[in-house]
Amino acid sequence: MPGFEAHEEVVLDTPFGAPSDAYIVGTLEGKQVAFLARHSRGHRISPTELNFRANIYGMKMLGVSRILSLSAVGSMKEEHKPLDFVLPDQFFDRTKGRVSTFFSGGIVAHISFADPVCPQLSQVVHDAAGKIGINAKPGGTYLCMEGPAFSTRAESNIYRSWGMDVIGMTNLQEAKLAREAEICYLTIAMVTDYDCWHEEHDAVTVDQIIQTLNQNADNARKLVREVVRDFPAARTCKCGSALKHAILTDRKMISPEIKEKLGLLIGQYTGE
Repeated sequence: MPGFEAHEEVVLDTPFGAPSDAYIVGTLEGKQVAFLARHSRGHRISPTELNFRANIYGMKMLGVSRILSLSAVGSMKEEHKPLDFVLPDQFFDRTKGRVSTFFSGGIVAHISFADPVCPQLSQVVHDAAGKIGINAKPGGTYLCMEGPAFSTRAESNIYRSWGMDVIGMTNLQEAKLAREAEICYLTIAMVTDYDCWHEEHDAVTVDQIIQTLNQNADNARKLVREVVRDFPAARTCKCGSALKHAILTDRKMISPEIKEKLGLLIGQYTGE
């Protein structure tokens, strides 16, 4: 990525296992950043196989405070065209049995998730996109499906009737875990094509989709660089204190093992 300097690979082992790949850590616009290929380099990990907890926990271990999740999506509305970026502010879960919390096995926490993305981060990204001429639309709902197969036509039409904006396979779990980790989170949903509801869907070739993916990737690099440049030093959102009133378990009943395992997340709230 142009401007990404002094980068090195950092391999981490988390209490939840190994992340998808090594984190690429370096500086961009004078600020420290970390990149993770969620499907691993070479795209070797299916959405259903991702270790979401390890990926987000690893970000926390690195001291990450904000996550920009760059994701290829299908469009559920005519108005969201290929090459558009959508900045969803809601999620709808259609996954099956994925682990979406760090809190289990003797500790319970109920985070607030009514507004699942960081409003401050969303505004910064939207403003940055406008500066460099990228069509980034704020708001909308990201439907997270199980995959790895795409939707049937019947499913696609049902999702449209529900008012969904884009469809993908990864971001809901990331958003929940980032909130539990008190990390600001935002999805940058990069539209590659229309889902199978669209009458022209079957006419789209793989080559066309790859071409769109590559152009989206170029725009994403430009946007990330602009966003990092514009990041305010202070967080004015509530993401950084999401666990303050969320842990319901009696502190005296939290085992030493859990305190050690989740110390990075809960230490300030358990007096450790």
